[in-house]
Amino acid sequence: MLDRKPVVRKCLLVAVVFLLFGNSLANAETAPKLSAGETVYVSIYSNLFIGSVKEKFQLSALLSIRNTDPKYSITILKADYFDTDGRKIRSHIYQPVRLGPLASKYYFVEPQDVRGGEGANFLVTWKAGQDVNQPIIEAVMLNVYNRQGVVFRCPGQIITEHKD
Repeated sequence: MLDRKPVVRKCLLVAVVFLLFGNSLANAETAPKLSAGETVYVSIYSNLFIGSVKEKFQLSALLSIRNTDPKYSITILKADYFDTDGRKIRSHIYQPVRLGPLASKYYFVEPQDVRGGEGANFLVTWKAGQDVNQPIIEAVMLNVYNRQGVVFRCPGQIITEHKD
């Protein structure tokens, strides 16, 4: 009988590397898009199903907001966390947060926090005083169990551009 574990591990490693870096390599060749503000949707996977639909593997989630502009600040107005049914669980920002040039901010969802469910998401709204490089807004999900790890990222999707 052939042991398929090494093959499966190699395939998983290739998939993780592609997920982490494939999109970045494709985007590196395009000119930066400028904006004065946006609302961005970010998928959060608080758990994955293992084997059968009844077994869940809980994941932590890190929402990362990175100001990519080397000259200008941006202001984060909202970072709201929603559950599978679209109900707001909590706001992570209660007053605007200024991110200086090349600064970053993150918000963490612990693996024990199961309120978001399988379809959890964040809506992030940001603005700037002038057109700036778009920030990188993405989520990284992670957990390790029994020396096996799962890590992947979900890039944000712009759903509204603000002209004000």
